Amino acid sequence: MDTTNRPRFWIGALVGGLLTAPLIVIFALVAQLVGTPFVPFDVFDWSSRVLPGPLIEFGISTIVKTINALKLGETSSTAKLAEQTMAIGGLIATGVIVGAILFEYMRRNGTPKNRYLPGLIAGLVLGIPVMFISQSINQLATTSPIVSAAWTLIAFAGWGVVLNWVYYRLTEPRVAPATAAAASTSTTSVTEPVNGFQAIDRRNFLIKVGGATAAITVVGAGLGALLAQGTVPEANTGPTDVLMPANAGDQPWSATHALPNADAAVMAVPGTRPELTPLANHYRIDINTLPPVIKETEWNLPFTGLVDNPITLKLADIRNNYTPIDQFVTLACISNPVGGDLIGTTRWTGVPLRDILKDVKLQSNATHLRITSADDFDEVVDLETVMNDGRVILAYEWDGLPLATKHGFPLRIYIPNHYGMKQPKWITNIEAIPQWEAGFWVRRGWDKDAFMQATSVIDTVATDSIITTGDQKFVPIGGIAHAGDRGISQVQIRVDDQDYVEAQLRTPMSDTTWVIWRYDWPFAAGSHTFTVRCVDGKGTQQIETVADVLPAGATGLVSTRASL
Repeated sequence: MDTTNRPRFWIGALVGGLLTAPLIVIFALVAQLVGTPFVPFDVFDWSSRVLPGPLIEFGISTIVKTINALKLGETSSTAKLAEQTMAIGGLIATGVIVGAILFEYMRRNGTPKNRYLPGLIAGLVLGIPVMFISQSINQLATTSPIVSAAWTLIAFAGWGVVLNWVYYRLTEPRVAPATAAAASTSTTSVTEPVNGFQAIDRRNFLIKVGGATAAITVVGAGLGALLAQGTVPEANTGPTDVLMPANAGDQPWSATHALPNADAAVMAVPGTRPELTPLANHYRIDINTLPPVIKETEWNLPFTGLVDNPITLKLADIRNNYTPIDQFVTLACISNPVGGDLIGTTRWTGVPLRDILKDVKLQSNATHLRITSADDFDEVVDLETVMNDGRVILAYEWDGLPLATKHGFPLRIYIPNHYGMKQPKWITNIEAIPQWEAGFWVRRGWDKDAFMQATSVIDTVATDSIITTGDQKFVPIGGIAHAGDRGISQVQIRVDDQDYVEAQLRTPMSDTTWVIWRYDWPFAAGSHTFTVRCVDGKGTQQIETVADVLPAGATGLVSTRASL
């Protein structure tokens, strides 16, 4: 069998990648226009739920370390962009592999009776598992499951057929014998169609394929970006099903109110992070490339399990039938490295969970609550904590505004002194159970309790804000320290190898927020290393031994070097 003129696997890999890029753009465009699934993200989200915990942790840690090392920007938003890029890159890589396999198979086996059957089969072999994965995981599609499944299969089948067509186009176009003879007696190059195709050399055809796919990709991406403007909801609390920001003209609480510690004597050093994190800057870490979008009109919260009075509440019931509380809270991700930015502070509004539990009448053998989210995330909290601590709330507002979609609309839980991994967002069910069970991240190897580690951070050595008092100059140094709800009793600074000295503490906004600290260091010219440590409100000193984020949160000290 002569396979000399048949393109080899590496050309199939190239073509597979070239064709997959516009396929992804088409998926995005149709998702925007019609509401079908965007399958690259679905496959990525599915993998984050089925891969082993250590592998997921390695991926998370690698992304965070890379972002910090290269200073690529705010960690959580950059990490989400990295995840989305990986999802798209994963599908392109799959297209490369399938293209290589298909071309090599056809090169070795020749032309079947049905010329396009191999490509159709290849597309369906890829599309069928993707379709099932998308059906099992997707939270955002607005089309029916049948329409979503049919579209996914049609798109992949079409991709396979086009891949198949390109193979034949690369194989069959050639200068016909009559044309070759004519060319030998003429100064003009003439080509004739072969099997319906105009002759073209392989290199030029690949360039044309690449140009066409690039054009489709660029134009499609531009259209997708245009369509996406104003259609990604930040909150969905209005009385209709329209997915637009609710109360768009409303201002956050902090825009019209002073913080509770506004009159505190100790002032933050210029360059210290804001005491209250702007909502747009608050970190978001979860298991989704895109957050679940929940319509208030379709949402309710059932309380089930070991209860004598199972109830189902709408968001309006929670808002109107129970007395809310407001509390300022610092929340951190367990994946936050020491000194990282996966941490934020804002004003939470919600209802003490124990108030609602009084109405469901827990049975005597109920010991824990299993809390489940719209994205199939789950966590278990012990009832003793819930019933003894009124600060455990079901929160529906941040800084006086309804929760943004990406931050858990319509409802999330707050449990003091625990990292964010223990506190589900997008809550859809609360079930009373008779014993503790491992939650989503605990099943993947993370700490059972996930108590927040005491941590102190240097935000700034304010060399441009030197204070002069008489003949002495002082350089303000500032930052934050936090230890869950245990508070901070002391922050200490060390300069080079000198002894630690005590910093000033600003009165915190609440017993569950970070503390702003400052130290006015007597100026000394030269290059110096500054190190900070803290003591929590119970007298326990910050752990100085360096530990990675897995399984219980990072520990160690933050140091920074400055030349003066």
